[in-house]
Amino acid sequence: MTTHQDYRLSHLDELEAESIHIFREVAAEFEKPVIMFSGGKDSIVMLRLAQKAFYPAKVPFPVLQVDTGYDFPEVLATRDRWVEALGSQLIVASVEDAIRDGVVTDDGKTSRNRLQIGTLLNAIDENGFTAAFGGGRRDEEKARAKERVYSHRDEFGQWDPKNQRPELWSLYNGQLHEGEHMRVFPLSNWTELDIWHYIRSEQIEIPSIYFSHRRRVFERDGMLLSESEYNPLREGEVVDERTVRFRTAGDLTLTGCVESEADTLDAIIDEISIAKLTERGATRGDDKFSEAAMEDRKKLGYF
Repeated sequence: MTTHQDYRLSHLDELEAESIHIFREVAAEFEKPVIMFSGGKDSIVMLRLAQKAFYPAKVPFPVLQVDTGYDFPEVLATRDRWVEALGSQLIVASVEDAIRDGVVTDDGKTSRNRLQIGTLLNAIDENGFTAAFGGGRRDEEKARAKERVYSHRDEFGQWDPKNQRPELWSLYNGQLHEGEHMRVFPLSNWTELDIWHYIRSEQIEIPSIYFSHRRRVFERDGMLLSESEYNPLREGEVVDERTVRFRTAGDLTLTGCVESEADTLDAIIDEISIAKLTERGATRGDDKFSEAAMEDRKKLGYF
C-alpha cells in the first residue's frame, strides 16, 4: 500500500528542470537575450525547453540563425515551422550578405562554416544582444566540455578558456561590461542520448534527415557527403546511392552522414546507445582540421 507521494524526478525531468531554470535566470538577469537556432535536433530541444519555461506566455526572445547558404532544405523547412508555431521573431544572419557587405572576407579557401564567426558577431553587435543561448552539449567535443553554462565573451566576442567564472551550486555570474556578452548553454549537462530520449518523450518534430533514407553520397576524408552543386567532386570521387541518416545538421559541404537503417526514434536510440564516436567526431569535417579546431574557433567567437 502506497503511504506517500513519490516526488523523485526522473533523469530527463531533472535535466529539463535545470534547463528551464537557466532560461528563467537569463530572462531575469539580461536585458536583451536571443536564441541561436540552427534547426538541428539540439536547438529544437532548446526551443521546446524555452517554450515550457515561459508557458502560457510566448518565448520572450527572438530566434537567430546564421545561414551559410549551404544548409539542408529539410532543416530550413523545419526551422520555419517551429518559428511560426512559436510566434517568434526570426532573424537570419546570412554569410552571403556578410561577404557582400564586407563583414567577412571569402578568400576561396575558408569554409562557410568558419565565416559564420564574423557573421554571428556582427549580428550580435548590430542587434545589441547581451546574451545568446546555444545548443552546445559537453559530450559533443572536448573543447565544449571545457565551457561553463554561462560563457563570458569579451568586447571582441572572444572566449578565454583559462579565465572562466566559477558556477558553484548553479549560481551564475552574468555581470558584463559595455560591449561584452554572454553565451548560455542550457543543454550543457545533456548527452546525445538524452536528447533523443527527450525527443521521443515529447514527440518533437525534427528534420527528416535524422531518419534513415536513400541519398546520393560520395566519400571524402573518411566521411559520406551529400551530392550537391555546392560539393563539386574531386578527382577519384564517385557518387552512389546509399541508405543513410545524419547525426547532426550543419553546412552540407562539411556535414557527413552515416550508413544506417534507423528510421524510427526507437531505432535511433538503440543505434546511439552503442555508438563509440560522438556525432561531431564522426560526421563534422570542420572539426577534422586539427586536434584543437573547435577550441580555436570558439576562442574567436564561434558557437
